[in-house]
Amino acid sequence: MAAAMSTEDKLALIKVNLYEVLKEDLIEDVVVRQNRPLKIYWGTATTGRPHCGYFVAMVKIAHFLRAGCTVKLLLADIHGFLDNLKAPIELVRFRAEYYRFVITSLLKSLNVPIDRLVVVLGSSYQLSPEYTMDLFRLSSVVTEHDSKKAGSEVVKQVANPTLSGLIYPLMQALDEQHLDVDAQFGGVDQRKIFALAMESLPKIGYKERAHLMNPMVPGLSGGKMSASDPDSKIDLLDPPDVVEKKLKKAHCPPREVEGNGILGFVEYVLLSVDSLKRGGKGKFIVERRKPEDGEPLVYEDIATLKADYEADRLTPQLIKPAITKALIELLKPIQEEYQASPEWQEITNKAYPPPEVKKKDKKPKKLGTRFPGAKGGVEAKPDGHVEGRAQHQVNLGTGAEEAMDSLALAQKAPS
Repeated sequence: MAAAMSTEDKLALIKVNLYEVLKEDLIEDVVVRQNRPLKIYWGTATTGRPHCGYFVAMVKIAHFLRAGCTVKLLLADIHGFLDNLKAPIELVRFRAEYYRFVITSLLKSLNVPIDRLVVVLGSSYQLSPEYTMDLFRLSSVVTEHDSKKAGSEVVKQVANPTLSGLIYPLMQALDEQHLDVDAQFGGVDQRKIFALAMESLPKIGYKERAHLMNPMVPGLSGGKMSASDPDSKIDLLDPPDVVEKKLKKAHCPPREVEGNGILGFVEYVLLSVDSLKRGGKGKFIVERRKPEDGEPLVYEDIATLKADYEADRLTPQLIKPAITKALIELLKPIQEEYQASPEWQEITNKAYPPPEVKKKDKKPKKLGTRFPGAKGGVEAKPDGHVEGRAQHQVNLGTGAEEAMDSLALAQKAPS
């Protein structure tokens, strides 16, 4: 398909739905004047389980692949470890393999060619002497202030940060050189790291790259969609009933368009995915609650959908069931592939082992305040005898015969 596209169409597809492009002239130089495939890298730290928010990046990567670009997918296992120990080093490799399964399945579900997709494990080159020396060189020209500022929206912020959080942005910048790419792609939250790369790489003799940024789509709870916050996202392996339950609880205030994650998901995922599958304009269909309410609402562009939502013609009660139905259908081939792959299932258990259930310590039973001699401090011992000031009232001995004798005496005693 890419061979039949004009350079103008390729550039348009590369830039569609992006929030911002830095150094657009570098992209045009490669595609138009050099007339070769643009080499782009997108990295993801292998930490929490990928969620439905990953569809946003995957749709854009699908656009790049359709436009004939070579996409290098970096499974950043070392970054995952550096980011305030989000992923324990023992689990990093397993999680990287899990990400490989998930992302490959995601792209296949979008029906795009993956022959130009190259999957790279970060530790396969980031531990080399050449990379390490470049990291030292870069650290000599970047200040602590600039590195901290660059990672402020990406690296987990804590009260007493470790040095690893300062290394993270430097490595992300350096990856552009060692992956041999023309451009880096990411969310707009990466902008400060991109700016650091553009400023610092030429200082150690490497060329400046272009940067392409996706908008940030709000999570289900209204804030940033996060793999570590179960209330903000839907896992790619969540069953239909869980998907429906989470979307029912999703933050979707009526008539509000700005910051509405539900509308953002329609714009950047559902309409785009349908467009990829149809090879033309995508459609999003909203069924009416009752047949007598009229024909289904059909949307081919987000502007019309947002206008209807602001006018209250399209309500949360209508759009949520429509998204639920579309998302369950979108997840179906991924979940079917997971169920058919024992290898994927095995790596899931290794990457994200279920938490151990701690057994509660058994507390010794208390005799209670109504027990004879309780106020006198009577205490039962493991061998059966009791101690305390009133022990003569309750002690039956430690053997069966003693106990029977004591009971017999008690029954004979005058009342």
